[in-house]
Order: sequence, then C-alpha cells, then structure tokens
Amino acid sequence: MDVPEGLDVEGAGGLAGVPDGFERLWTPHRMAYIGGADKPADDAAGEGCPFCRAPGLGDQEGLVVAHGAVAYVVLNLYPYNGGHLLVCPYRHVADYTDLTDDEVAEVAALTRTAMRVLRAVSAPHGFNLGMNQGQVAGAGIQAHLHQHVVPRWGGDANFLPIVARTRALPELLADTRDRLAAAWPAAGE
Repeated sequence: MDVPEGLDVEGAGGLAGVPDGFERLWTPHRMAYIGGADKPADDAAGEGCPFCRAPGLGDQEGLVVAHGAVAYVVLNLYPYNGGHLLVCPYRHVADYTDLTDDEVAEVAALTRTAMRVLRAVSAPHGFNLGMNQGQVAGAGIQAHLHQHVVPRWGGDANFLPIVARTRALPELLADTRDRLAAAWPAAGE
C-alpha cells in the first residue's frame, strides 16, 4: 500500500486503510442507530413511529415477516443477532398492562410461532425473549410496545460485542426476512 508522504504508519492509530497490525470489522451502519435514526421524535402514534409505519409499507421494505389480526412480526432493523424478530401490536400502546386480551393472546401466539420458524430456518440453540418497559429498562422505542425474540447460538457471544461493541451478522436483513417469511405457516396451520 502506498502511504502518503509524511504519514507515520506506526502511529497512524487505526486510520481506515492504513495497516497497523489490527484486523478491523467496520460497521458504519451502526452509527445511524447510535445517532438516533428511526427513533420517533416524540411518543405520538403515526408515521413518526417505526412500529406504526412498518405494517403500512410493503412487507419487504418494512421487513415484516408475518401479519396477525391485532399484531405483526418484523425484523429488528438493528439486531442483536441474525434473525432478531420483534412482535408488535398494530395499536400504538406503550405498556403491557394496557394491551387488550386479544393483543396479549396474539403477541404470545406470534412469539411462539416466531420461535418455531427460527428453529426450522436457523437452528438456534436457545432464545432471549423480552420486553423493555420504559427507557430506564432499556426500551429504545418506549412508546410502542414490542416483544424481542432473539435467537442464540453457543459461542455467539464472542469477543466482538465485548471488546469492540460490534456484532457480526452473516446475512442481509432482506434475505433473512425472505427466508423467515417463506417458512412462516399460513394462517390457521
């Protein structure tokens, strides 16, 4: 590699493209999330909320995997692991205790189906399931409730997230969405 005249390669400190003995996995797309992209400006329902907006887009554009009567399943745009799904009520509601009985039942049923589909498509060794209620509890978008379904594999918690705060994902979100949607059972199965 040609190094610009006067540049101290030894002390380059990790400039992109300048060899310094470290291998790097660049994940610049994460800066969008860190900078607040796709987060609502307020807690209002509507186009500003990604979970209100997603079901109105085409399924591929919105990364929607499956639709129910009162809830739907969508890929997480900023996943913890490949196949990270979110189960969301269509209704803009923040608190689990404010869900209707129908919403509670369908969020639970879609979560179970999501686990079955992920097992069939990706063979995870386990799952993390959960809802973060409120910003203090880790909710990135606290105004629209969503259940996380995160597939886990032995060894998936390697050095990258711990040391580099980076997650390596082996597949594009659109490809993951297509594989999961194709495997999702038809209504009534």
